[in-house]
Order: sequence, then structure tokens, then C-alpha cells
Amino acid sequence: MVTEGEPTDLVKVLHLLVLSFSWGMQIWVSFIAGFALVWQVTLHTFGLVQSKLFPIYFYCLLASNFISLAVYAVHHPRDLLNWHESVQMLLYFVALIMAGLNAQWFGPAATEVMYQMREVEKEHGLGNQIGLGSQREAYAKLKEQDPKYRAFKSTFGRYHGLSNLCNLIGVVCTTTNLIYTALNLSTI
Repeated sequence: MVTEGEPTDLVKVLHLLVLSFSWGMQIWVSFIAGFALVWQVTLHTFGLVQSKLFPIYFYCLLASNFISLAVYAVHHPRDLLNWHESVQMLLYFVALIMAGLNAQWFGPAATEVMYQMREVEKEHGLGNQIGLGSQREAYAKLKEQDPKYRAFKSTFGRYHGLSNLCNLIGVVCTTTNLIYTALNLSTI
């Protein structure tokens, strides 16, 4: 469906609100909330909170990225795209794929392994301390002595790392799209 002419003011506002919602949520979750929370509650509470919030976060990103891509695609037919518009379309698509990977695979996989690690940690009296620094030696000793825990820790690190990578790629895509959008505003 090729859309003729300029989008309506309502579509422009919807597009900017959805894009801003995505960016604000990404910045808050990625760079503020987790860092603030990890120093205020026990590690097991932190993991529990993250396991409940992240699915909502990932699916909200998936929905908002889909809406942004759809709105942009409808008003920028492929055969009429210039180079900058093509890059922007690609960035919307990549952000959508990254959110989908996190929502469907990396987020749930990391959470599942986190719960397995948590059970082993509970057996050894770990996880009830606040912050990351305390009992570092006890965690290192557990990892060294328990092959099952070591395997869980390695698997968790892999999924968590892939999830973080997807999230950061999504943040870069959304930030770049927001900059492109801002640079194309006719006035403030």
C-alpha cells in the first residue's frame, strides 16, 4: 500500500510518541533502573524483579518497534526511498529483530538459567546480600568447586551477554532514528 502525500498530523504525533516511548524506556531500563536497583535489594530479589519486568520491557519494545517500522514504511514506499530513508528503515527493522530475539529467546533463556543458579546459590547461603561486591569470594569458590554451578554461570553469561548486545544494538537503532526524526522536524 503506497501512501500518497504527507502523513497527517495525528500520524506524525503517534510516530514521535511511540519512538520517544521506546527510547525513554530503553534508556531507563538499560542505564538507570538496573544500576539503581542492584545496590538497593538482595541479588535474588534483583533477579526476581528483572525476571518479571524484562518480558514486559521486551514485548513493549517489540510492539513499539513494529508500530514505528509500520508507520515509517507506509509513508516511505521502498521504490521512493533515498539513502538516508533506507538507513532509517533498516534501523527500524534491526531494532524490531533485536527486540524479538530478546523477547522470544535470550530473555527467557537467561531467566531460566538464572533460576537454576539461584537454587544452587540458596543451597550455599548466597544471594541474600545487597549489592554485587559482597561475598565475591564465596561466589568464586562456589564456581570453582561446583561444576553444575560453573556450567549454569557460563550459560547465563552467554545468554545475558547476547541479550545485552541485542538491547544495546536496539538502543543505538532507536537513538539514531530519533536523531533522524529530530533533524527532519520543520520546527520545534
